[in-house]
Amino acid sequence: MVSRSYSNLLELASGGGGGGGGEPLPSLGRRRVPRVVTASGIVPGLDASDDDDADAASAASDHSSHAPRERVIIVANQLPVRAARRPGGAGWDFAWDEDSLLLQVRDSLRAHHGRGDVEFVYVGGLRDDVPPAEHDQVAHELLEGFRCVPTFLPADLRSRFYHGFCKQQLWPLFHYMLPLSPELGGRFDRLLWQAYVSVNKIFADKILEVISPDEDFVWVHDYHLMVLPTFLRKRFNRVKLGFFLHSPFPSSEIYKTLPVREELLRSLLNADLIGFHTFDYARHFLSCCSRMLGLKYESQRGYIALEYYGRTVTIKILPVGVHLEQLQSVLNLPETGVKVAELLKQFNHRNRMLLLGVDDMDIFKGISLKLLAFEQLLMQHPEWRGRVVLVQIANPARGKGKDVKEVQEESDAMVKRINDAFGQPDYQPVILIDKPLQFYERMAYYAVAECCLVTAVRDGMNLIPYEYIITRQGNEMIDRILGLGPSSRKKSMLVVSEFIGCSPSLSGAIRVNPWNIDSVADAMDSALEMPEGEKVLRHEKHHRYVSTHDVGYWANSFLQDLERTCLDHNRRRCWGIGFGLKFRVVALDPNFKKLAVEHLVSAYRRTTKRIILLDYDGTLMPQTSFGKSPTSKTINMLNSLCRDKNNMVFLVSTKSRATLSEWFSPCENLGLAAEHGYFLRLRRDAEWEECVTVIDCSWKQIAEPVMKTYTETTDGSTIEDKETAIVWSYEDADPDFGSCQAKELHDHLESVLSNEPVSVKAGLNHVEVKPQGVSKGLVAKRILSTMQERGDLPDFILCVGDDRSDEDMFEVITVAARGPSSLHPEAEVFACTVGRKPSKAKYYLDDPADIVRLIQGLANVSDDQAVHGGTTPPDDDAATDTIPR
Repeated sequence: MVSRSYSNLLELASGGGGGGGGEPLPSLGRRRVPRVVTASGIVPGLDASDDDDADAASAASDHSSHAPRERVIIVANQLPVRAARRPGGAGWDFAWDEDSLLLQVRDSLRAHHGRGDVEFVYVGGLRDDVPPAEHDQVAHELLEGFRCVPTFLPADLRSRFYHGFCKQQLWPLFHYMLPLSPELGGRFDRLLWQAYVSVNKIFADKILEVISPDEDFVWVHDYHLMVLPTFLRKRFNRVKLGFFLHSPFPSSEIYKTLPVREELLRSLLNADLIGFHTFDYARHFLSCCSRMLGLKYESQRGYIALEYYGRTVTIKILPVGVHLEQLQSVLNLPETGVKVAELLKQFNHRNRMLLLGVDDMDIFKGISLKLLAFEQLLMQHPEWRGRVVLVQIANPARGKGKDVKEVQEESDAMVKRINDAFGQPDYQPVILIDKPLQFYERMAYYAVAECCLVTAVRDGMNLIPYEYIITRQGNEMIDRILGLGPSSRKKSMLVVSEFIGCSPSLSGAIRVNPWNIDSVADAMDSALEMPEGEKVLRHEKHHRYVSTHDVGYWANSFLQDLERTCLDHNRRRCWGIGFGLKFRVVALDPNFKKLAVEHLVSAYRRTTKRIILLDYDGTLMPQTSFGKSPTSKTINMLNSLCRDKNNMVFLVSTKSRATLSEWFSPCENLGLAAEHGYFLRLRRDAEWEECVTVIDCSWKQIAEPVMKTYTETTDGSTIEDKETAIVWSYEDADPDFGSCQAKELHDHLESVLSNEPVSVKAGLNHVEVKPQGVSKGLVAKRILSTMQERGDLPDFILCVGDDRSDEDMFEVITVAARGPSSLHPEAEVFACTVGRKPSKAKYYLDDPADIVRLIQGLANVSDDQAVHGGTTPPDDDAATDTIPR
């Protein structure tokens, strides 16, 4: 059953389904952005020139003697502050959360990346419930003291948002858990989805209270706020907006099971820059965009980008790093040294080697699989019994539910079983620490651990290996406690899962499939037995990477790319279209305009020598149509245009002349151009002519066998053999595989046909080989030259097409419009492409349906003029009404 969609997102977000999303927001006690703003990007008139923007900017500069301070608004589910009730319940005390990535971003950028003068504002929620009566006071204190803007959510709404949609549906799905039963992740619940949208709307309202849309950059973090970009883009069309996903992004086969899959994709595409930790995550996202939205990506000078309604959406791939200064400061603490000495006495002085695991207690961290592998190690290698200890630090789970309890119970049972089987009076093989540890205590365990084991079955990034590497590098105090001299070379060993985000950047680690228990056990054994020299080399390689790719490097790189991506915002005309979560912004070059029907019809009426050049597939007939032959409505429309003695109408197609002759046999005066204009016929009773010299097609004997090979290996692909060309089409093949095969075929054909007089062209879902010099531009040149020889200079040209092959026609008539000889001095020229995309055409219309309505309107005008003897009806408005709306 098709799920119900919401056409009015604002109503959804603020209505009863939101559970409190419509409550008035408290004042923050500072300057608020007015609800009617003059920010660029909110365009009441689509023809407003860039000069107006420049004048406005110049006027604004008169009010300020210096450039505004750069400001970054960081938005996340939780603020980087901790709140605590004062004794007696009289107010709150707030402090920075030193473990928060968001705070580390600010501190590291200001300290080492030349952004000391950047102002950071945080928007997010608090972990504690604040009574409504205290909202204003708390908001004021956080803004003034911490530059934080809190989003206060009712407890019920927050539960449905975070523990409901985020943790029960998005989080499991993004970690490859399908809701095959209510126990596995939870089935999709539209009430939880409504809560998710409502909370994102509340976050957007909070951002609107502090944003200066022309200057500020907005950086949104993680899957909790995936629809937030749509709300911001809807309010400010040119907002500078980045989004970073800290979790995995699943493959398209998993993601497409989500009922709101398109809504989330389109919302993310309303950001300017979308960041992922690994190429795999980015690749899955791009594959979803291709398969579900039909979008193609390309590499632009090293950057991966998507064109989305004229906007360039850039994809950023860079794993986050650790905050080096924080780790070093914790290492320098006296209590860290005391803890290290204590652990040395507990383990090393008894000649025992320590394996360390640090994981959250949840189903994706693979704790039970790690314990099974350690049990296997002790069974297969008795020599390690009594000599190696696994310390598993289990941090409290962030979510709730039955699965967390089951993981806890399973882990406890396995630890007991291993200790009972292999334990000795003074030896406990597994030590499970399931209570919260201070950060310095965790660092102490890193310092004494021979190897760190991170064997999650799926994890977005996981910084535990990075923390371990920095800690093992040590400092003077730690080295002295460990008994290392000044010249001692440091060492470390890592066993990491293939399925965590940090794995690609740790090439010196032993990578394992955590599901393969034997393989993980062997990896543990290899790590313990590895020669000291190799451990040193692996550690040094890791340390070079981790120490140079810290959190500041990651954040600075992201902000630099966001600035670069947003450079052309004010150079484009922008306006919003669509409702609800299907809202998007159209961004176009100022000289690329939507063709105004009234303007075209007015020019059509007052001209008498007209040329109309029309493509067929993708223009008069949608590319997705199952049957490609013209309808009776199309035939009647073309005949109406052709009966007008002032018109010369040509259908310029890539189809064969036999197909065009059959399809358009009812059109007596319609000119036809087949196979990119190689064949030309002026009217039905005329002979087909060849626009170029007759060529030898013996090259087909080379090209066709190559295409057949690719057809046999690409299910859904076909070959169309024309008289002068041959086309390999993969329209019905898998889009990713078909595109990959098309690139290979293109290169293969160019190689084998390099000495033949042909060109190999890649188009939408096809690869075509055709004679060199043959293009649709030949048809335009032929018609213009023929009319010039007759002394008839056309005063109206309409040329419409949809793909690369039509660009040649656009170029010819555009050049002719600039030249004085082939057109009437006051000629009206309209080159129009289908869809908003880079083109040599000056105008566009959205889709073939708009083109058909336009052509039908011109046909109605011609029919109307024929009725009135070629004169325009006295009531011009009435005549305009003949155009379909």
